[in-house]
Amino acid sequence: MKVKKKYNGLVVPSITPLTENHKLDHKAVEKIFDSFFNHGGVPFILGTTGEASSLPADVKKDFIQLAAKLKQPGKMLYAGVSSNCVAESIEMAKFCADEGVDAVVAHLPAYFNLTEHEIKKYFEVLADMIPLPLIIYNIPSTTHISIPLKLIDELSHHDNIVGTKDSERSEERLNQSLALWANRSDFSHFLGWAAQSAYALINGCDGLVPSTGNLCPDIYQEMIGAVERDDHQTAYMLQAHSDLLGNLYQSKRLLGGSLAALKSLMQSAGLCQPYMMPPLEQVSDLDAAELQRTLHSIIAKENLNLPFYQ
Repeated sequence: MKVKKKYNGLVVPSITPLTENHKLDHKAVEKIFDSFFNHGGVPFILGTTGEASSLPADVKKDFIQLAAKLKQPGKMLYAGVSSNCVAESIEMAKFCADEGVDAVVAHLPAYFNLTEHEIKKYFEVLADMIPLPLIIYNIPSTTHISIPLKLIDELSHHDNIVGTKDSERSEERLNQSLALWANRSDFSHFLGWAAQSAYALINGCDGLVPSTGNLCPDIYQEMIGAVERDDHQTAYMLQAHSDLLGNLYQSKRLLGGSLAALKSLMQSAGLCQPYMMPPLEQVSDLDAAELQRTLHSIIAKENLNLPFYQ
């Protein structure tokens, strides 16, 4: 029987909705969080999908404070604290703790190449100095370093390190991760590679962190429920829907462009405005129209029941 852990389930890496003058759009945050909570998810703010590396500190703190106010009883709130400056990450984690965040997430600094000793020391310093549980975030597409699983496993025994979120697209790594931690009651494995969501859950992954959950959190919550019922056929059917929607805004785009396309789709659903924090730019009107046309084609063909596109 699958071990039920404290840190688990659908954790949606929220976009950061912005106004035209690049401030936090509070009304949009409320709409987006209502969608998460109403469909079984909880928010992870200030991650890659949230453009965290481009946001000024005042916008980050505003988002943390608003997210904490909107948090529902019994629900988790995760926040990213990654920075190239360790002191800034520690300071932000302390701010998160003061405001009511439940756990923080950090990836490696993204400027210097690091030795394995430096990687381990970095996470140990963070874990020792911050007042919240820490989740290690592996995302080599932005940090350009893949954290060795052996190092994460060593760090997993630190009292204040409670899990890992892995966005590296490697089937071998995924299988090795599940072999290491699926049955560890004190350490959670979250997958940030949406294309392997069903497979990962079936084989012991504790939770999903899919950017497409901003559009359709219900798909992933239903997938989690299907796996819990051992209904693998339904889980893989939902995986196919996830793939179609993810490919819509990610295929043939750079990471920043995919985030702009995601915001454009969310704008068409009435969830937010399309503005991006520089240096990223919003999609063109022509691209936005094509995204909407393709999305409605997918909905009709697959008979999808997306809550904001009825």
